[in-house]
Amino acid sequence: MTDSALALRGITKRFAEHVAVRELSLDVPRGAVYGLLGPNGAGKTTTIRMILNVIAPDAGTITVLGTPNTAPGLLDRLGYLPEERGLYKKMQVRRLLRFLAELKGVDARTADRRIDEWLDRLALRGPEKDWGSAKVDELSRGMQQKVQFIGTLLHDPELIILDEPFSGLDPINAQALKDTVVELKRRGKTVIFSTHLMDNAERLCDSVCIIAHGDKVLDGAVAAVKSAHQRRNVALSLEGAPSSEVTAVLQDPALIWKMDDNNRYFELEMSASGDPQHLLRRLIGAGAQVQRFELIQPSLHQIFLDRVGAAGVEEGMSGHG
Repeated sequence: MTDSALALRGITKRFAEHVAVRELSLDVPRGAVYGLLGPNGAGKTTTIRMILNVIAPDAGTITVLGTPNTAPGLLDRLGYLPEERGLYKKMQVRRLLRFLAELKGVDARTADRRIDEWLDRLALRGPEKDWGSAKVDELSRGMQQKVQFIGTLLHDPELIILDEPFSGLDPINAQALKDTVVELKRRGKTVIFSTHLMDNAERLCDSVCIIAHGDKVLDGAVAAVKSAHQRRNVALSLEGAPSSEVTAVLQDPALIWKMDDNNRYFELEMSASGDPQHLLRRLIGAGAQVQRFELIQPSLHQIFLDRVGAAGVEEGMSGHG
């Protein structure tokens, strides 16, 4: 048995004159949580559709769970949550989920047991309300996304692919999804999810691949990616918004080469001649109320901006893929 749940080798996909994915190669270890990261329009969804054999690559090979992705019966071992959600709005939730499970070869009795387990787990059934008895269009958007997520997992797939799973979720539902991804990994499942939300990827992923404009920018274990981009980065948090005097210190190019400004929280990259201790003394001298000052590894968000570029991110925000 191969150690890779997924192996891409030089896959390329063109649409007319547009190259959506260019010579992409990567390996996803079994039992890992793997992030396919990039701005909208980077080629993430196109890559997922090729993995699932919805569309064929123009070049390259795809191996899933040790077999070519065109192998008969392979899709029954996979779970897929598409970015574009879609449920039968007038169907009762339980009937819909049973239907989806039976499409994957799960008998009705087993499906009903698993449905109840998942409804309980994702807080869709309780003493006050059993949403499994409701019609889909009676549920909130977040609840509908939970239902579709359950439908992705009812046949107990070995490999789960989630395309932008956090899109539109409120913090409570997003946390429920994160908890479930962690539990799936504990059970030995492999989870691949695409996202442009770097914070979620940094917290959840064992390994990541960043793509932009169809090209792979970097890939590897999160710890290795962050270590390879190790510079003198400082996490700074202030009490209240910075004064003009503090702002002047933060804008001194002799101290700071790059800054990610979030008003009260900053991720700073020191200049070649900048000394973190000198920066701290100057901030205090300027009247800053420092809550946190810590030398850190750069965040995935900062690495993403460094490698993809803010312009590339903005350009991709209106696209798809």
